[in-house]
This record gives sequence, structure tokens and C-alpha cells, in this order.
Amino acid sequence: MGKFFTNIIRGIVMRFQKKINPYYKKAGLSWFKIKYLKHLPYNHRGVYNLNGTKIHFTNGPELLHSLEEIFVSDIYNIQFDKPNPYIIDCGANIGLATIYLKKRYPDAKIIAFEPDINNFDLLKKNTSQQNWKDIELRMEAIWKEDTTLNFIVEGTMGSKIASNPNSDVEYVQVKACRLRNFLNRNVDFVKLDIEGAEYEVLKDCADLLNQVDYLFIEFHGHFSKMFELNSIFEIVSKAGFSYYIKEATSVFETPFNRKETSIQYDLQLNIFCFKYPN
Repeated sequence: MGKFFTNIIRGIVMRFQKKINPYYKKAGLSWFKIKYLKHLPYNHRGVYNLNGTKIHFTNGPELLHSLEEIFVSDIYNIQFDKPNPYIIDCGANIGLATIYLKKRYPDAKIIAFEPDINNFDLLKKNTSQQNWKDIELRMEAIWKEDTTLNFIVEGTMGSKIASNPNSDVEYVQVKACRLRNFLNRNVDFVKLDIEGAEYEVLKDCADLLNQVDYLFIEFHGHFSKMFELNSIFEIVSKAGFSYYIKEATSVFETPFNRKETSIQYDLQLNIFCFKYPN
């Protein structure tokens, strides 16, 4: 009887594994690893083997999401016309986008910004083991001015600028720098994933975005501020970009009948901006 149930379980596992997208191998993911990461508790420290690269993490579900998005779906798959593109990674988190781009373009010059001290420590660990050159790590927030900001440190992808600090939320002060200061030359790619600050930053450097060849924006928005999204489309269009939009997170399964959700934003969109034709 025991052998009978063992064979059934083995058959179920094999069936699930066959259904897994073969591209998951690019991220070193198997059915077991997917289930393992998906159900890890928050703040569980671990090390993931990304095809020979050790990835230190503290949030299994977030790591799985990033692996699927970056290494399986290849959302940053850009064909640069040079071996050494100049890249600005705003909101680097624990470094997966930087690692992806550096693996594809070992001679790339990358500046990676991450203000959350917990994420930054993991970013340093994850990018230092390869002895890569031309990676500059900066524990700073990207903003519309050089200043000091109140920042909510969560050690997750949701760490963000505290727009309305109050006694119920713990925050720290972090150094912030102006993205505009880095657009005084041609930039091959700017990744902007800064948890709700993207509108203010893009508005501040709108007249310099023509210096950028490829721009990725993860937009975090609210229905009460739809003008921000409309303005972003106007800004990137005036800078000469065409754009393609995908849902970053499916917030509402039935948008006409919106049920209560614990997700902070009404909209989370991935906006891919590029010069067309190219």
C-alpha cells in the first residue's frame, strides 16, 4: 500500500514538473523550488543558487516573483548596440536586475541605487561575488532634488519614501539624489522602480529624457491621482518614446466590481519605453 501511494505522489510530481515552463530553467527553478520559495515566511534568510550565482534573500515570495519576471520572462531583454552600455538602476532592491544585465553585458557600466539598508546589504553581497567591474552601488533614494527624506524601511520590494510620516509608521532618514544630475550624457537604459515616486522624478527630468535610449517605469498609482499616469505618458511621448504597457500586479480580478484588497496601490503597471523604429 505504501508503494502504491508513493507511485501516485511521484506521478503527480512528474505531471506538475512537465507543466512548468521550460524557460524556468534559466532561473534555476524547479517545481519544488517554486513551492519552497512561495511558502517561505517573511524575513526568512536564505541563499538561492541562481545557476552558480548565490542570491542572498530574506523574502522568498518576492524572490520568486523577481526570478520569474527578470530571468524567466526576460523583461529587461534589450539588444544594445554596444558591448558596454551605461545603465542606471533606480530601486535596485537586492540586485537581480543588475545581475541579469551584467550577465548579458559584462562590460556594462551600472549605477545601482537602493536606499533600504537591509536591501542594500543584500545588494552588496549579491553583486560582489562575481568580481564584476564598473558597478557603483549607492545607498540613496532617487528623487527630484538632492536632500534627506523620511523613508519606510521594510527590507522588501515595498520600501518607499514616507510621503505623510506619522507616529504609526516607523521610518528613517535617508540620503536622496536627483536623477536629473545623471542625465547629462547619453544613458542606454534607465530602470525606474521607486515605489510611487516615479511621477515626481520623471516630471523633474522631463526635458532630459531624450538622453535615454530605453526607459522602464514600474508605475504605482491610485485612482484618485490618474493625472499622474496621464502626465507620464505625455512626458515620455514628448521625449520621443513609444511605450508598451503590461500589468505588473493584477490588483483587481474584476475591475468593474472592485472588492477590498490589501494591496497598497490601485494600479501597478510595467511601462516599457523605447524609440521607434529602432
